[in-house]
Amino acid sequence: MTPQSDEDEVWRQIVASFNEKAEDTSADQPWPDRENVAVEAGPEDDDAREPVDEPQDEAEDEPEGSVEAADDEGHYVPPPPPPLPHGDALSRLAWVALFGGPAYLLLAALMTWPMEGWIVFTAVAAFIGGFVTLVVRMGDGPPPDSGWDDGAVI
Repeated sequence: MTPQSDEDEVWRQIVASFNEKAEDTSADQPWPDRENVAVEAGPEDDDAREPVDEPQDEAEDEPEGSVEAADDEGHYVPPPPPPLPHGDALSRLAWVALFGGPAYLLLAALMTWPMEGWIVFTAVAAFIGGFVTLVVRMGDGPPPDSGWDDGAVI
């Protein structure tokens, strides 16, 4: 047999057994001993394993905050974010122009205010000027304190 005919035979076997149900061999195998966890019984464990007939109020038994502390154990809680930067006057003016021009045109159209040519031109120019100002000031280079190797820049 050639290697090509071996591959063809294996392929035919795969296709022939496509709709057959796979055998579940894991049901017959015992649980490995190295996976067993040793349970040490202590005085508090005996009480915890007994069924409780009456519901108990957890707030009465434990001090305040211990339930939340037990629930949050091992979870990462990020620090509060730093305050947003205020920005300079030019950036704030560019943002106002970017949103203010179209907002005025939309409001004037909804309220059916008369719009003269110079008003429309000023609103469109404010939008374009604000956009261009923000793009030019954006800067696409690395920060000045990044050093010679940027590493994994995200």
